[in-house]
Amino acid sequence: MDELKQDSRSKAVALSLANLDMLPEGIARPTYKRVDLTPGIVHIGLGNFHRGHQAWYLHRLMQQGLAHDWAIIGAGVRPGDARMREHLLAQDCLTTLIELDPAGISAEVIGSMIDFVPVEDGHGALIAAMSDPRIRIVSLTVTEGGYYLDAGGALDIAHPDIQHDMAHPDAPRTAFGAMVAALRARKIADHPPFTGQSCDNLQGNGTILRQTLVGLARGSDPELADWIDSAGRFPNSMVDCIVPATGDAERQRAHDLGIADAVPVTHENFRQWVIEDAFCQGRPDWDKVGATFTQDVHSYEAMKIRMLNAGHQVLANAGEILGLPTIAACMSDPQIAPFFQKVQTKEISPHVASVPGTSPEAYLALVTRRFSNPEIHDTTRRVAFDGSSRHAGFILPILRDALAAGTLISGLALTEALWARMCYGTREDGSVIEANDPIWSDLVSAAQRAQTEPAAWLAQSQIYGDLAQDMQFATAFSDWLSVIWKNGTRTALAEYLSRA
Repeated sequence: MDELKQDSRSKAVALSLANLDMLPEGIARPTYKRVDLTPGIVHIGLGNFHRGHQAWYLHRLMQQGLAHDWAIIGAGVRPGDARMREHLLAQDCLTTLIELDPAGISAEVIGSMIDFVPVEDGHGALIAAMSDPRIRIVSLTVTEGGYYLDAGGALDIAHPDIQHDMAHPDAPRTAFGAMVAALRARKIADHPPFTGQSCDNLQGNGTILRQTLVGLARGSDPELADWIDSAGRFPNSMVDCIVPATGDAERQRAHDLGIADAVPVTHENFRQWVIEDAFCQGRPDWDKVGATFTQDVHSYEAMKIRMLNAGHQVLANAGEILGLPTIAACMSDPQIAPFFQKVQTKEISPHVASVPGTSPEAYLALVTRRFSNPEIHDTTRRVAFDGSSRHAGFILPILRDALAAGTLISGLALTEALWARMCYGTREDGSVIEANDPIWSDLVSAAQRAQTEPAAWLAQSQIYGDLAQDMQFATAFSDWLSVIWKNGTRTALAEYLSRA
C-alpha cells in the first residue's frame, strides 16, 4: 500500500471521467473511451458485489478492446438503490475497486457501467430500459432471500407483492414484475426476449429465476408465460468474491489512495464465476478474462454454497453472540476456528463432490485462507444478515442430506442452536443485536420462547418445514440450545470440540 498511499495532507481527486488523468500513478483506470460504449446489460441491484464481480469481468474485457456493446445500465427497486444511483451518477458511474491482499493493496477504477435508470414507483423507467432491443441480458443481485420462495422452494404466489404484480402487471412492485412487463413489451413489439441472469447465491439460480418469472407471468398472461418459458434463457451460475460493505473506513481507504469516491468497493484477491452457457442473444466472452463456461454448474454451486456460504453461517452466529466484529476475528478465535474446521471436515465435506481441479479438502483450505485474511473487514453482522434465508438455503439442505445418509449432524444442530440464540437479540455481554433479518421480530419472538421451549424455534415451518419432526435433529438442537442458555456459547463449543 505504501507505493499507492498518498500524503495525508494531499487532496484526493474527485472521481469522474474528467478527472481520470489526475488520479495518482499506480491507480489503474479505463483505457477505453466511454463514448464508444453502448448498452447490452441491465443489472438490477447495484450493490458492492456486482460492481466488484460481474462489472469487473466486463471491464477487463473492455480493457482488451472487446465487449464495447455490452455496457451496463444500473437499476434498482428499493430506496437504497436510489441513494446508490445518486452517488454513482455524480461520479459518472465509475467505481474504485480496492483489492485487499495481505501482500499488498492495489486499486483500479472501472467504467463498464454507463447509466443508472431512475428508481420510481411502478418502475416505468426500468421497464422501458429492459424493453430496448439493445439489451440482451438482464442480470440481478437481489440476495438469495429476494426470490419470493415458499418453504418448499416454489414461487410464493400468496405473497402480497406477487399478488399485486399479478393484479397490476403494468405497475409492478418487484424487480420480477418489471422484468415480466418488459418481456411483454418485447413480445408485443416482436423483439426477442433478453436472457435472465441471476448472480445470487442460490443453487440453480437460473432455474429459480425462470420459475419466478414464468410463475408471475402466468398469473396475468398465460400466453406470455409460455413464451418466456420457451424462448427465454436463464443460465445457472456460481459467483464468488468476498466483498465487504462500504462505510467510512472504506471511503477513507480510497481517500488515502488519492481518490474521493462516495461508494468505493473493497474486495479480496480472489474471484470465481462459473456460468452455464445458455444465452438467447449472445453474451460477452467472459471466459477470456477468467470466467468458466460449463454445462455442469451444479457441482461448482454445491461446493461453494455448502462450504463457503454455509461456512459463513457456522462462523457468524457464534461470532455475533460473542461480540467478535469480523469473520477474520472469528477465524483467529481459539474455539470458533476449530469449530468451523470440524463441522466442515466431519459434517459438510462428506456431502460435497469434487469439481474439475478441486477437491473438498483443497477447497476448504482455500476458504480457510480467504476467511482468515486480516485485511478483509467483513463483519459478522453482514454475514449473519437474513439468516432466515441463508440457513434455509445453505445449512438445512446439508442437514437433510446428512440425516438421509445417517452421517454426523451434531455440529450442524449446534449451528442452528447458535442462530436461535443470536436471534434472541442480545450478545452474551448484554449488548443489543440490532434487527438483522427481514423477519427479525418473528425470529426474536421465536427465540425468546425457545429459551425455555426449544421446539418453539423449530416450529417455524416456513424455515424448517418437516425437520421439526425429525427426532434426531430436534433432540440434538434442543440439547445444544439448553447448553448454550445454561452454560454459555463457549461451553457448548468446548463440548462439541471434545467429542470424537
